[in-house]
Amino acid sequence: MSDQPAPTDAKTPIRAIPVRHWGQQVSGVIVLAALVAFIYAVATNENLDWSIIAANLFGPTILSGLWVTISLTVLSMIIGVALGVTVAVMRLSPNRVLNSVAGGYIWAFRGTPVLVQLLLWFNLALFFPRLGLGEFSLDTNTVITAFVAALLGLGLNEGAYMAEIVRGGILSVDHGQSEAAMALGMRRRSTMFKIVLPQAMRVIIPPMGNELITMLKMTSLVTVIAAPDLLNRAQVISSRNFYIFELLIVASIWYLALTTISTLIQMRLEKRFARGVAGVAPRRRRILLNLKPGRATSPVITPGDRPVVYAKGGAGS
Repeated sequence: MSDQPAPTDAKTPIRAIPVRHWGQQVSGVIVLAALVAFIYAVATNENLDWSIIAANLFGPTILSGLWVTISLTVLSMIIGVALGVTVAVMRLSPNRVLNSVAGGYIWAFRGTPVLVQLLLWFNLALFFPRLGLGEFSLDTNTVITAFVAALLGLGLNEGAYMAEIVRGGILSVDHGQSEAAMALGMRRRSTMFKIVLPQAMRVIIPPMGNELITMLKMTSLVTVIAAPDLLNRAQVISSRNFYIFELLIVASIWYLALTTISTLIQMRLEKRFARGVAGVAPRRRRILLNLKPGRATSPVITPGDRPVVYAKGGAGS
């Protein structure tokens, strides 16, 4: 009998065994254990009254403050986006007057804290007791209410930041797009709003989504001017029943819920505007597929599956 081993079948599949990452598994168990311990400590804390949290989570006072917070966020972002696009176009304009005005606006509103701006708008009556001209004027305190002061402070401040975000998105578009549009006879304004800005949205959407989430949390600052937002309503209730920590948890739960919804909307918008870029979505799916555990356990690779390489000048050249 021959002592040589039997020849292996060329079509025998290769069984690939994925590498085990023991460090990730151990660290994951540690993090999970710490999270469970924290949740247990909070849930069993005798100093925390969960009945107060449950009673106020959907209470009318909290829901009214929640509506004010949502309204401030949406309206402030609308003002900010509208101002941002306008100021960004002015900033890129060859007109020196428009360029200087846009630069001064960004310098002033981005260079001072939002809290200071809110206080200035709320106390505007100290400098201008009446707004208007002569008989056609109104009492400033009647016009600039706490809600209006909050809207002006948040919206104008957001406009300065959005202007820089939009300007960066516009600059990311290849200049050849504008040159081609102008060569076809399109005007500068039409080129900006029909050619450049739609392509710039892919770059603008991610930071704009971050600004939306930041704005949502920044509305809590309006409590210093007594605007009836979510945090202010929670503080009003806690001043009556002295359950301070419980009402702060109620406000935090709603803030987390709103930021989660905003994050999901941002992800959908990013996916929508990324469709124009070739290979973005398929590449993401390929990466996630390659990261999937056990991906190489299927017997799909065989020794006979080899790429065919042709010499120069041969078949397939």
